Amino acid sequence: MTDNHLSNFFMSPPMNRFACTLAATLLAITAHTHAADNYPSKPLRMVITFPAGGPSDVVVRLISQRLTDEWGYPVIIDNRGGAGGIVGTEIVARATPDAYTFLVGTAGGMTINPALRTDLSYNPFRDFTPVGMLVVNPQILVAHPALAAKNLKELVALAKQKPGQLNFASAGTGTATHLGLELLKLTAGIDVVHVPFKGGGPATTDLIAGHVQLLWVSIPSVLPHVKSGKLRALAVSTAKRTASAPEVPTVAESGYPGFEYSNWNALFAPAGTPQPHVRKINAQVVAALKDPVVAQRLMSQGADPAPGTPEELGKYMRNDHERWKKVIASAGIKPQ
Repeated sequence: MTDNHLSNFFMSPPMNRFACTLAATLLAITAHTHAADNYPSKPLRMVITFPAGGPSDVVVRLISQRLTDEWGYPVIIDNRGGAGGIVGTEIVARATPDAYTFLVGTAGGMTINPALRTDLSYNPFRDFTPVGMLVVNPQILVAHPALAAKNLKELVALAKQKPGQLNFASAGTGTATHLGLELLKLTAGIDVVHVPFKGGGPATTDLIAGHVQLLWVSIPSVLPHVKSGKLRALAVSTAKRTASAPEVPTVAESGYPGFEYSNWNALFAPAGTPQPHVRKINAQVVAALKDPVVAQRLMSQGADPAPGTPEELGKYMRNDHERWKKVIASAGIKPQ
C-alpha cells in the first residue's frame, strides 16, 4: 500500500470517527484523574437530618475532623432536622452532584420511610450515590425486672402462654423501635401489644416505672439502668454481639438465626457525583473509622464502626428496604 493509500485509509470517515472517539475518551480519563487529584479544593458540606447533639451528630463530627486534618478544608456540618429526616434528605437529593454536598443518611430516611410512605419526593436508590457505611447502632431489648423472663427464649415462651397480654413500648409508630418489635413478632410468632410513645425517652421512663414491660432502644440510653438492675437486658438486635454490651447475646444466637436490624448512619452523595471523588471520600472515611482512637470514641457512644465500600452500602440498603417492606406489610403499619 502506498503512502498516499495509507493516508487515505487513516483519514477515511470511519477511522476519523474512531480516532476522535479514542482521543475524547483518553482526554476524559485524564480529566477525571486530574480532577480527583485536585479534589477537594473547597469546604465540604455534610447534611445531618436531625438536630445538633444527637447520635448522628457525634459520629459525623468525629469523622469530619479527620477529613479536615487530611485535606486542610473544613467540613461544614449542616443540621436540617424535620419530618423524621425527610427535610434534610430532600435537600441533598436536589443538590448539585459536584462531590461537595453529602447526606448523612439513616435507616429511617433511606430504607424505612421509603418502605412506609408513598408521598416522598425522593427515591433513595434513584437520587443518591452510596459513598460508604459509617456506623451501625445496635438496639437492645430490655424488660422491666418484674417480667418473668430472664432471656429471650423465656420471653417468647411467656408471650406464647399469654398471647396479647404482654405490652411492648416503642418510640412511636413506624419508628425503628416499633419495626424491631414487629420483626420480632413475625420471626418468633408471638402476639404482644404495641404501646407507642412520643420518643424513646418517655418510653424508657415508663418502662423503668413498670407501666410497660418491654422496649427496643439504643444501648447508651439504658445501659446504666441495666447495670443498676432497674432494667433487664434480653438480647441485642445485630448479627454479632456489640462491644458496647458484649455480655448480651444476639437474637440470632438466642434461637432465631437471620434476625438482624439496627439503626445506622451512612454517607451518600447526590446521584451523578463523579466516582473518582466518591472513591476518594470513601477511602478517607474508611481510614478514619479504622483509627483506634476514633473507633473507641464511637463505641463509647454505642455505635459500632462499619467501614465498607460503596457497593456494600448499596447492597445493605436494598436488603434493609426489602426487610422493612415485608414487616410493614405483615403488620399493616400506616404512616402517622
